[in-house]
Amino acid sequence: MLACQIKKFACQSKKFASQTKMLACQSKMLACHRGTRKMAQSKMAEIPAQMRQLTVTKLGCNYRDVTEVVSVPVPKPGANQVLVRTSYVAINASDILFSAGFYTPGQQPPYPAGLEAMGEIVSLGEGSKMAVGQQVAFSKFGSFSEYNVVDEAAVIPVPKADPVALNLAVSGTTASLALDKKGDLKKGENVLVTAAAGATGQFAVQLAKLAGCHVIGTCSSEEKAAFLKSIGCDRPIIYNKESVEDVLKKEYPKGVDVVYECIGNEMFETCLKNLSTFGRLIVIGAISGYEMGGSRENPSPSSHIPFMLLQKSADLRGFFLPQYLSEIPEHIQRLSALIASGQLKAAVDDGTGSDKGQFKGIDMIYDAVDYMYAKKNTGKVVVAIDSRL
Repeated sequence: MLACQIKKFACQSKKFASQTKMLACQSKMLACHRGTRKMAQSKMAEIPAQMRQLTVTKLGCNYRDVTEVVSVPVPKPGANQVLVRTSYVAINASDILFSAGFYTPGQQPPYPAGLEAMGEIVSLGEGSKMAVGQQVAFSKFGSFSEYNVVDEAAVIPVPKADPVALNLAVSGTTASLALDKKGDLKKGENVLVTAAAGATGQFAVQLAKLAGCHVIGTCSSEEKAAFLKSIGCDRPIIYNKESVEDVLKKEYPKGVDVVYECIGNEMFETCLKNLSTFGRLIVIGAISGYEMGGSRENPSPSSHIPFMLLQKSADLRGFFLPQYLSEIPEHIQRLSALIASGQLKAAVDDGTGSDKGQFKGIDMIYDAVDYMYAKKNTGKVVVAIDSRL
């Protein structure tokens, strides 16, 4: 009888211990939930009513003349959207084309400037599965704002507020997709990359090298040539010191097999003349014409181009990233894996070595654009927007 009572008491004690443990877990979960909710509420409480934004006020390519920093209400995220407090924005040569209306025909000012940014999620729209506090990078028209509303599907989660992530969304994927879709790279081929030390050129150099190619890269200084050598470029050409055309004719008499070209005008002509038989010339931009309204408004004589291509059975191939949006995530994963394994470097330039010092705040976007067009940057130009950085 006593043994039965002891056994019954032991069972009750075990059940009580189990219930106590469950209650402790529930309390812990509730505390955690309250903490998360408190953090989210804290983040939302930090959101101001107004923000600063760089806005296109009239169409044109003189960036300082056609844009203005204005104060506007902080937007609210809609369904399946997130509100991001911007930490960094990236400067692209195409920012000038965007201010000229090149990418959005029919859109009239005012509209926000900028194409690329990253930051911290501070508020969620209905149905969003993201988390407040998550760091993300994104590409969208009108990103030069202290806060950005972005579709959840368009953000790329990143582990920390590191501007290196800004290299991937546009510059990295442009090189990766263009070479993949248009390059048809073969081991042992000669590949020429123009503006090779720039934001996208640096990726083209390294990806071509990883494909087993001999890589030639044009640049504007000894410092950039040293950088190119450090990322695997076999033959940097400093075009201020030696003629690109002379080097190609002398050292590559059979021509180059693939060209990754983003400058246009005279450089385009040089590349075209020095294509090999069955060569591929990939045009991803024409920066030399952007400040004049884009190469479409200032075309160079082109009647000879068909004959030159025909003569060598060569191809002229255009590449425009927005037409490959569905494939960007796959290529970002590829590039991220290469960076993580140490096979790929992604240089960023925050202006620390410039006359103005590090680029900080919306107002310094102007200086960053000037810096890039003056060919002073190595890698991707970035501007810190969050004052806490």
